[in-house]
Amino acid sequence: MREEQSIRPASDAVERELERVAFDGSGLVCGIAQQHDSGEVLMVAWLNREALRETLLTGRVCYYSRSRKSLWRKGETSGQVQHLIEARLDCDGDAILLLVDQTGVACHTGRRSCFYRRFAREGLETISDPVITPEALYGH
Repeated sequence: MREEQSIRPASDAVERELERVAFDGSGLVCGIAQQHDSGEVLMVAWLNREALRETLLTGRVCYYSRSRKSLWRKGETSGQVQHLIEARLDCDGDAILLLVDQTGVACHTGRRSCFYRRFAREGLETISDPVITPEALYGH
């Protein structure tokens, strides 16, 4: 079903359209992952040219880890994979909306979404509990 839902551009189209992306001075572009069927915003991460190319061509979301300075294939250690359904480039070319089918949780804290805190009258308020512990996710 995922293959039928997803839109895979041809490799020559990917190479051509990567030129339209306004990567920042560090070679990165902001990626916003959103659950394709519910509209739930799951997370924000960074993609470099290689990560975006891999994501578009394979359909499995790949980011660039600024801390590790390497590609980060979502779910490679946790099993919480993101399958790309559709990718959209914003009007300025400096942000990518990734409509995904998220397996399990998206947040490293074990929550479905990284946006589990809201600004409230007394400060930040947690509005979502973990579904799974980070230890169970990552085995440590």
